[in-house]
Amino acid sequence: MTYSTHPQPQLERANWRDLNGIWQFAFDNADWQNPAEVIFDKEIIVPFAPESPASGIGDQGFHKVVWYKLNLELERPRDGSRVLLHFGAVDYSTQVWVNRQVVTEHCGGHTSFSADITSALIETGKLEIVVRAEDDPHDLTKPRGKQDWLLETHSIWYPRTTGIWQSVWLEFVPALRISEIIWTPNFENWAIGLQVHLQGKSDPGIALKLRLFTDSGEMINDTYKLQGFELKRQIALPDPGIDNARDQFLWSPEHPQIIHAELQLIDMAGTVLDSVQSYTALRGVDTRAKQFWLNGRPYFLRMALDQGYWSEGNMTATDAQLRTDVELTKQLGFNGARKHQKLENPRWLYWCDVLGLLVWEEMPSAYSFSNSSVERLVSEWIEAIKRDRSHPCIVAWVPINESWGVPDLPKNAAQRDLVRTLYYLTKTLDPSRPVIGNDGWECVVTDMICIHDYDHDPSKIESRYNNQTALSASLEQFQPGGRALTIQGFTQENQPVLLSEFGGIAYSKNNSGWGYSRATNADTFLEKYVALLAVVHQCRPSLSGFCYTQLTDTFQEENGLLFMDRTPKANLEALRAATRGHPQTPDDHLNLLGYSQGWLERQQKT
Repeated sequence: MTYSTHPQPQLERANWRDLNGIWQFAFDNADWQNPAEVIFDKEIIVPFAPESPASGIGDQGFHKVVWYKLNLELERPRDGSRVLLHFGAVDYSTQVWVNRQVVTEHCGGHTSFSADITSALIETGKLEIVVRAEDDPHDLTKPRGKQDWLLETHSIWYPRTTGIWQSVWLEFVPALRISEIIWTPNFENWAIGLQVHLQGKSDPGIALKLRLFTDSGEMINDTYKLQGFELKRQIALPDPGIDNARDQFLWSPEHPQIIHAELQLIDMAGTVLDSVQSYTALRGVDTRAKQFWLNGRPYFLRMALDQGYWSEGNMTATDAQLRTDVELTKQLGFNGARKHQKLENPRWLYWCDVLGLLVWEEMPSAYSFSNSSVERLVSEWIEAIKRDRSHPCIVAWVPINESWGVPDLPKNAAQRDLVRTLYYLTKTLDPSRPVIGNDGWECVVTDMICIHDYDHDPSKIESRYNNQTALSASLEQFQPGGRALTIQGFTQENQPVLLSEFGGIAYSKNNSGWGYSRATNADTFLEKYVALLAVVHQCRPSLSGFCYTQLTDTFQEENGLLFMDRTPKANLEALRAATRGHPQTPDDHLNLLGYSQGWLERQQKT
């Protein structure tokens, strides 16, 4: 398989230009109002935020406004085609000038936006791009995820990210073009739902030529007439009929079968007007009978909590680093990741798609409840769903975590209404996936009941979840963090229950930082992990899955299975065996029993 390198791999054209690299930069200490006033006295490496060492600046002070400028040569197209300027993400409120003309504004720190800059291009071929980004470090009403509002990072919050933190690129497109592709797997009917939206001046007789194929052969090669500016179709796929043969067409972490797509706009004469590359996959996801189901079968989720931070880039990683994280997650025995309090770069979702890793996508939280926070949260969440809903790896949406931004759910009807609104809004925009209304506790409405329990004693974890009677009692009585697991009036029906945060065992070579419990050396760290995971696996089928905290150390929070440089803290194969809950070899079996028994014996003695 040839891997894509495009920033937007599900809508990829051949003609694009990467603008990452050295830009001029300035902190705004003088309240400049337009590009002509700005004194650009620094250089920055885009797309790294100025707080990160990788940016070349590494200033973690309070800066409300930053400016960027890039000069390059670009002639205005003479064939009627258009030039688009794309931003992967800029935190938080953005204005963009091209040759001193405002070309776009955007609000939201984690989602992408673009502008048609063709009319701003000039005959001399000179192109000046200026970006103003405003991101008040003290504003708790905007979705900010894990970005700290204090000068020094503390507890579970990490360095801030201001301004550009994902890729910037130019794209050269025809006047009439494909502007959006939406893929929806339809496992029950063995089909792929396709929506295509166009932009530009449409002509009668425009059609879409579609080719779907895998690495082993062609599946679909057909042409469809467009009605106006969109196409909606259910594309029936060749059905082999026999289950074993069917499995070869289905996407899963164990078999990430990608379906490649070529889409061409053609006119009545057969002339190609636009051509894009994309991909999709056939897979089904559902919750029923108190289980999570993948491709028509119960499927036990083994996930890692993934914060998505790197020591040099903070929230920004290279493409190689994004791929490595997916590979390491799988090597550790996990089949999924809950990307926590961050809308990750679509390149990470791409690697999850092609390498095979399930994803829960979670909205970064605001921390206060107000009209402003509600409007900002809803607006950005809609953008996130629209951007990412075609990725087959995503199997759940999480709009709220641990009542952050809605701290008074049990007694505030308006906050409960917001959780319900986000749940049903998400189901409306994407009916094909489960939605978790509020992950952790204080469940109002949800497709999966998710519990955060950081008790470090395996026997207590076992006593709460090892059978349906114990689980029912825990849902009624247990209060992690002093919070009830469900809101009065909520009843469990057929929703599966998952331990969606637990563990948090800290281990560092100098015993610094913190976690929810601590190991003083690598052997003890492994013993604790093996014992805890063994108990969690014993709680099947009462639990339908788990999400361990966490994949990597993240600054002062040192409870990862990997150090922040992605080095494993213990033998990777032993960690993998514990994560998977069953031995892969006789040696793994002995290791699993030995570490588990040794840890439990020491616990009993103390």
